[in-house]
Amino acid sequence: MKGTQIILDHVAGREAAALMVDGRLDDLLIDAPGTVRPGAIWRAQAERQAKGQGGIFLAAEGQRFWFRQAKGIAPGQPLVVQVTGYAEVEKAPPVTRSLTFKSRYVIVTPDAPGVNLARSIRDEEERDRLKLAALEALDGRDWGLILRSSCLGADEADIAEDIAAMIAGAEAALSATEPGEVHPGDGPHLTAWREWTGPAEVITEAGSFESHGVLDALAALQGPRERAGEATLYVEPTRALVAVDVNTGGDMSPAAALKANIAAAKALPRALRLRGLGGRIVVDFAPMPKGQRKQLEQSLKAAFRADPIETVLAGWTPLGQYEMQRKRERLPLALTLPEEIR
Repeated sequence: MKGTQIILDHVAGREAAALMVDGRLDDLLIDAPGTVRPGAIWRAQAERQAKGQGGIFLAAEGQRFWFRQAKGIAPGQPLVVQVTGYAEVEKAPPVTRSLTFKSRYVIVTPDAPGVNLARSIRDEEERDRLKLAALEALDGRDWGLILRSSCLGADEADIAEDIAAMIAGAEAALSATEPGEVHPGDGPHLTAWREWTGPAEVITEAGSFESHGVLDALAALQGPRERAGEATLYVEPTRALVAVDVNTGGDMSPAAALKANIAAAKALPRALRLRGLGGRIVVDFAPMPKGQRKQLEQSLKAAFRADPIETVLAGWTPLGQYEMQRKRERLPLALTLPEEIR
């Protein structure tokens, strides 16, 4: 099926959202009960500094957090913090004091004054229009605003409504006095509305995951194998890193390795995104001459530039593998899928 579809459904009672592009699963969000969502805001209390690590643990209502900047913070001090990512195994979720309130059109930053616009909005007249609308909506507050690319061509009233909602949420969070969760973070349906912009058919009927092929795509994702043209990727997470092996298939021609590696580079962001994998990624590309590395690196940069999850492309190891570091924005799919569909 041609076109883009956003499917909002539930899987075994868990809220879920799927992005289908031309009949193929391109992105997936599934709620994970019992976890602290990135973006959640808590009022917590400082516990103790972790000597040698430069950070401090925070706690509230039985939940612990890890805050890196311990300087100047005393045990017992209350802090309003925001979760920046999922916790690694047996570790506390990381948090920051720099709160951001993100919606479809804007990001409100109370601690970082100034109005900034997405680079993709290039027309000067449009930039001036949006900046003026943002300043009016701030109503004299010395806060910051980032106008997202979805603002391009948007109605000023819609943008102002978004800003007002985010300001209200920010003021509520900053004025919290009781320890505990101030805001739970956005679930899959709200996150999909916020992040998956552009023309799309939105489907909300119950059972749409099954009728539109999402469950079949999930079944295929539970193995390590991923096809990319004639190439094959094997994506296998371990405790320390995610290992990716690239094979050329049956093609043994001189150009086969570069062709397979470029196809793998284009497919890799989607494979990692759908599987919810982050941290250290090590890719063992098919053997090819060093002179072809630059062309492969360009394909990697282009592929990850279009991916919504921050990934640092570190480069080649002495043994010829390619390393990258990917933000842990999501839980691994193996941890979020209900047992009924594993």
